[in-house]
Amino acid sequence: MAGLDALRSEKNELFAHHPQSPLTAEQKHDFTGLEYFPENATLRLEIQPELLPVPERVELQTSTGDVQVYERYARFSLTVDEQPAALTIYRSEHGFFLPFADSLAGTETYPAGRYLEPEPLPGGGFLVDFNLAYNPYCAYNDAWSCPITPPENRLKVPIRAGEKLYRKA
Repeated sequence: MAGLDALRSEKNELFAHHPQSPLTAEQKHDFTGLEYFPENATLRLEIQPELLPVPERVELQTSTGDVQVYERYARFSLTVDEQPAALTIYRSEHGFFLPFADSLAGTETYPAGRYLEPEPLPGGGFLVDFNLAYNPYCAYNDAWSCPITPPENRLKVPIRAGEKLYRKA
């Protein structure tokens, strides 16, 4: 997908040169680009989640010990490599949020998990494209505060799509 390649190139450019990059000046000096899994069309999903009857307020712990408030909004099931899995979509004033960690966490993907912003679709569904999964800024620099993936979104299956673990040069 040409669009995905363009997004990845833009992100590398932002990380390398933008003043709001999460990378330190030293990291920028040695930065050669982020690593990604090849595009995986089977992990671009249009889902109809099960909305929770009463959205529940939850506090997600952050990497710096703070908390961020979200609403547990919906849950959906998927199959990855013929294995069942389920994830919760959260909502805040900023929109929908899907933090997740997969079985590759700590080896091929960031140990604390990756993020997605599910795109609402007509009829109450969502586009969940794992090819767009990205590492939180705290994966690059401890000065950033990022929500830690809650236990209910820690998968026992591999998600071989999106951004890989950042390895400092």
